[in-house]
Amino acid sequence: MKIRPLHDKIVATRIVEKDKTAGGLFIPDNAKEKPMEALVISVGTGKMLDKGVLQPMTVKAGDKILIGKYTGSEVKLDGQDHIIVSEDEVLAILEG
Repeated sequence: MKIRPLHDKIVATRIVEKDKTAGGLFIPDNAKEKPMEALVISVGTGKMLDKGVLQPMTVKAGDKILIGKYTGSEVKLDGQDHIIVSEDEVLAILEG
């Protein structure tokens, strides 16, 4: 199923961290924090400003972004977990 977010919304998938520490210890699921890195799946058209001008999105599909741990709305599509956030909730675009 394809999803197309509206306005300034972004659909992303959190990038899961490793289950093992650098020292070789396994981290149980209940001790892990929500990952802050996410991969953008799709983006809306942009934000409508007060003057009636459409501000295009800065983020595009395929970008790696940094988001807050508890921001956005969690959704499940085709058995896969996704998160929907506003462009305002994106902290940074990760490059490199």
